[in-house]
Amino acid sequence: MTDLTYPQIGLTRTGPLPDGYRHLRYRTGIGSGPAVYAIAGEALLTFRMHRATGARIRTDAERAVPGVRLTVGLGPVSAPCEVVWSAQEEDRTGFGYGTLPGHPASGEEAFVVERDERGDVWFTATAFSRPAGALMRLAGPFAVLVQHTYARRCGQVLRRLSTVRR
Repeated sequence: MTDLTYPQIGLTRTGPLPDGYRHLRYRTGIGSGPAVYAIAGEALLTFRMHRATGARIRTDAERAVPGVRLTVGLGPVSAPCEVVWSAQEEDRTGFGYGTLPGHPASGEEAFVVERDERGDVWFTATAFSRPAGALMRLAGPFAVLVQHTYARRCGQVLRRLSTVRR
């Protein structure tokens, strides 16, 4: 993980998010029950959720585990990343990836599915980032809007992918 473009590795998992970055915290309900939780967790760890948003995903492995490299393409932007942590627990599944050289931002983003004590299933996107080059600096507030819109889109897609047909 020596190529990562920021020093605070893993803070989307352990917190708190570092100062000097823009922070994103987005949470939405996606359903209820063990089947929804299992489907959503698998969609996260296999990058199915990302692909279903319309993002172009190139990766060197089928599952999100630490060390896996991927490139997320959105429109004309290609964003190289590396998975820095992953979890597959009884009530929490997800991963975080950090930015590599060539990414327009510097920081980390995490995608997590959690099941609460009532059985409700929640999707959370957490990130800290700052511009890594001129493109992001010029984009300013528009870049922040895109990041928030993408987090909401991930939640919508994951809700649809996790719908259990009876």
